[in-house]
Amino acid sequence: MHPMVNIAVRAVRSAGNIIVRNMDRLDRLHIERKGDNDFVSEVDRMAEDEIRAILQQAYPDHAIVGEEGGGSDQAEYVWLVDPLDGTTNFLRGFPHFAVSIALTHRGVLDVGVIYDPVRQELWTAKRGGGCTFEGRKMRIAPRTSIDDALLGTGFPFRLPEYHQAYLGMFGSVLERAGDVRRAGAAALDLAYVACGRLDGFWEIGLKPWDMGAGALMIREAGGIVGDFSGGDHYLETGNIVAGSPKLFADLVRTIGPHRVSGIQR
Repeated sequence: MHPMVNIAVRAVRSAGNIIVRNMDRLDRLHIERKGDNDFVSEVDRMAEDEIRAILQQAYPDHAIVGEEGGGSDQAEYVWLVDPLDGTTNFLRGFPHFAVSIALTHRGVLDVGVIYDPVRQELWTAKRGGGCTFEGRKMRIAPRTSIDDALLGTGFPFRLPEYHQAYLGMFGSVLERAGDVRRAGAAALDLAYVACGRLDGFWEIGLKPWDMGAGALMIREAGGIVGDFSGGDHYLETGNIVAGSPKLFADLVRTIGPHRVSGIQR
């Protein structure tokens, strides 16, 4: 395993241990509201502090951008850290959340690691080195369209201005797809696409730390990741579509008519 992947694996497992140790004290956690339907707990911050300490000790010259601690992305190597993707699930005792770490090198995704601390499942990816799930090489499900596919999505509940556009997308997809899942942890949804548990995924308004690791995994597993116009600007726009090459194209065509000003790509 590549040294940078090894360090990221060490960091996600250590953060995962912190998260699991606090699952039996949810009623005593300090919780803050960052915005509408957006919460952060002391566990998020403890997990991110742990990740930062491990990464900085190994690579002091690298930049770190975290969901809770911010940071500058002006460096050759930049780590994108989501210490607890699915905070609302965690705070409700809903056992579906993950730790996600990605590394960019000169703006290009290079390393991705996602860890589910409840199931103790680990996904890793290295640019040019493939994607693994629990140590096994993964290939994306070879779906040719969204017909009868199992798709993942996320609701833009923090972006009310896009609710109607999203409902249009959802309706058009649901007319053809086998079923749709909204589990509340985008990093895990993308990891599930990479290993074939989901056939594809789309969402509006994500952050780079939500998407980075999972996007690299899907690409390394033979899939396509892009924005709503089919381009490569998803890390900038926050709007993401993912799946096998043919399913990706079909999903972009299906949601395309419902794009509105502000989510053109």
